[in-house]
Amino acid sequence: MPRESKREKILEAAAKIVKEKGSDALTLDAVAKCAEVSKGGLLYHFSTKEALVKGLVQHMDDIYRHNVESLVEEEEDDNGKWARSFINVMHAKSVENETISAGMLAAQGINPKLLKPLQDTYADWQNHIEHDGIDQVDATILRLAVDGLWLSEIFGLGPLNPSLRKKVLERLQELTYSNDY
Repeated sequence: MPRESKREKILEAAAKIVKEKGSDALTLDAVAKCAEVSKGGLLYHFSTKEALVKGLVQHMDDIYRHNVESLVEEEEDDNGKWARSFINVMHAKSVENETISAGMLAAQGINPKLLKPLQDTYADWQNHIEHDGIDQVDATILRLAVDGLWLSEIFGLGPLNPSLRKKVLERLQELTYSNDY
């Protein structure tokens, strides 16, 4: 297993702080302490709190893009492959999603303009989903359902028990194979 880079260690520490304590607790000192790096080491990678949050959002965007796009490449059935991949990432990566989602929360609290990479990714995915070989309204509803589940989990709003969560995601996936299109 490759060694974790200092930069990744810092980003994961920042995500952990936001997830556990909120974006107000995100300070360079707190991140350096949590990542077990010197403040100078942290400043080498991220000179300001805004740079750190920008890095966190980019890290999150890179992970999401990789996760979704690698599943798209593995899909054998072209119809619904983007919607299905989006659903499958939510299904398979729930713990990882929860942690890296902290970047989005921090950016929203510190400077919403930092969300631009993620907004661009979502715009690209929405375009793919709309041209995915299934009805574009149904495909969009599936994406929005997955986003709703993700956000309800991030904020702890009516979380589903694991069995029901699994069944919901399986049903959403089944809908991508509908023969009605």
